[in-house]
Amino acid sequence: MTEAASRKDEKASSNIDETGLRRELGPLSRYAVVIGTLLAVLLSVHQLFNMQLFGIVVLEGRYLYLLAGIFLAMAFLVFSAVPQSEPGVKWWDALLAAAAVGGATYFAWTAEISLDLGWEYAPPDMARYVSILMWALTLEATRRAGGWVLFFFVLAFSLYPTFADKMPGPISGFAQPFMDVIPYHIISAESSFGIPMKAFGNLVIGFILFGAVLQYTGGGKFFNDLALALVGRYRGGAAKVAIFASGFMGSMSGSVISNVLTTGAVSIPAMKKTGFTSRYAAATEACASTGGVLMPPIMGATAFVMASFLARPYVEIAVAAAIPSLLYYFGLFAQIDAYAAKRGLKGLEPSEVPSLSAAAREGWMYLFVFALLIFMMVALRQDTLAPFYATALLLVINQFVRNHRFTLQTGLNLIVGIGRALSELVAILLGVGLIVGAFSATGLAGTLVNDLIFLAGGSTIMLLIMGAVTAFIFGMGMTVTACYIFLAVVLAPALEQAGLNVLAVHLFILYWGMVSYITPPVALGAFAASTLAGANPFKTGLEAMRLGGVIYIAPFFFVLNPALVGEAPALEVAGVLTTALIGVWFLSCALQGHISFFGSLGEGAMGLLLRLGLFAGGLLFAFPGIDSWGLSHWAFSLIGLVVSLPALVVAWRNGRSATR
Repeated sequence: MTEAASRKDEKASSNIDETGLRRELGPLSRYAVVIGTLLAVLLSVHQLFNMQLFGIVVLEGRYLYLLAGIFLAMAFLVFSAVPQSEPGVKWWDALLAAAAVGGATYFAWTAEISLDLGWEYAPPDMARYVSILMWALTLEATRRAGGWVLFFFVLAFSLYPTFADKMPGPISGFAQPFMDVIPYHIISAESSFGIPMKAFGNLVIGFILFGAVLQYTGGGKFFNDLALALVGRYRGGAAKVAIFASGFMGSMSGSVISNVLTTGAVSIPAMKKTGFTSRYAAATEACASTGGVLMPPIMGATAFVMASFLARPYVEIAVAAAIPSLLYYFGLFAQIDAYAAKRGLKGLEPSEVPSLSAAAREGWMYLFVFALLIFMMVALRQDTLAPFYATALLLVINQFVRNHRFTLQTGLNLIVGIGRALSELVAILLGVGLIVGAFSATGLAGTLVNDLIFLAGGSTIMLLIMGAVTAFIFGMGMTVTACYIFLAVVLAPALEQAGLNVLAVHLFILYWGMVSYITPPVALGAFAASTLAGANPFKTGLEAMRLGGVIYIAPFFFVLNPALVGEAPALEVAGVLTTALIGVWFLSCALQGHISFFGSLGEGAMGLLLRLGLFAGGLLFAFPGIDSWGLSHWAFSLIGLVVSLPALVVAWRNGRSATR
């Protein structure tokens, strides 16, 4: 590949950017990103594998400062201060990058003495000044990578400890001078270099590396072909393929917008070609891409941060997230099938669908990579090392696959892509860490917990509704990981204190934090998809709300019934999952007015009543038992069946009539 072609590809990929500030790199800046990325990966391998080359043992704090210095500097190379059309890095960005390296190197060099003397509370003057520099650089990098909304959020909260005593009762806290607050943010293990950055240094970096290499070595194409072979030829096949492809891609990328713009460029035209309206095609892609961030095994970077918050193995988080993710995608799949059946839509042409044997023959080796990854995480409990071994196996396999074998240029493109992703994530994590530090410094988290519980009046349902609204509001305009970290500090303790399952609570806030991507007036995922489809953005958002309806309801099911996150005996989990799937099927069919394999519910007032009955039946099927009412989960399911029966009978009769 020529340099010009490389730049063209990079420019195309730069459009996948939520802030519009990602720049096209010139030759010099590309090589700087390559060198920085390789240094960071080698540093991580040395630290995580405990190699101790030349007898060097790196303190965790020093390791995190060095990683932050590399990626923070790269963020100023990758993102421009303002939208920039011409390639290359401005001199002031190079100066900011050098300042980031210098500031991080200072704290890495003094990490041991800082730990011994408690600099986080009593730093020398030099440390104070360098802390202010690093704080300012973090804010600017967060603005470039995460946008203005996140920037103002982080800025306000990072300074909150300086005026906390002047705030009204529920949000008041202990105030500290500016010259004490900023060093606390940068030097302590409770703020920028707390849980978010520790999760990045210990877990996230390996999985982001694995996801990028998998895409560049043809893994993404293999799973897309596999989805085409499995469901492409059936009714609504193009949309069903989008579910699988977008779900898989979103799990690796962790970015809803990036996922929409990459997979949507292929899936949306295919859906429109097979009879889906522009609005419906865009909404399908938005919902599928949103769900990808909630789907194991990778879930973007959020699952690893959650594992750090809960001090639990990553495997437990992934297993717990599997059932809610299954319910969400099953609901989306059921709606698409009902929509296609109601309108008589066909699948893709046989010539457009690869055979299952051809897809398996071309990419069977990728299954071995995932087998190794899962074996190391589940059997060996090596969450930290598993992605590095899987990546190494991928690189070996790659040399035997002619179509995807690396050349020097494609190898450099891979490294630049990894560097872009990691620098963007570090810039956001460092910024969000400032929010965590503000709550730690002022003790505000405990105050908010008590206030929320008081306002809920002892009602668990009311507390959950308040929590859902809070998560939705704070999720507007924020990245997935940033939103989760904020809610884990502010909201999760209140829900946990109400006696709810801790793991289910954290998944609850993650799901409701994601709702804003498909819900107007924000609906960033739906709006991005609408631009590709040429559809009305607001109407696309409303359609996405209906298609992704399960995402609004399922979190209440699993937070009230922990069996839906695997926190129960296996037999109970199997029974509850079965009724939940039936409930989600009924909910999905009610939203579309057509029951797959039965028939239409009809139109007019009678059709609306039948849809309402089926919707209520679906809710009852999936609803947990309530001891105070004297009704078990199975009793609710039986009531749900009775309520749904009229809709099932009418749909079956309408289906038989249509067949005749």
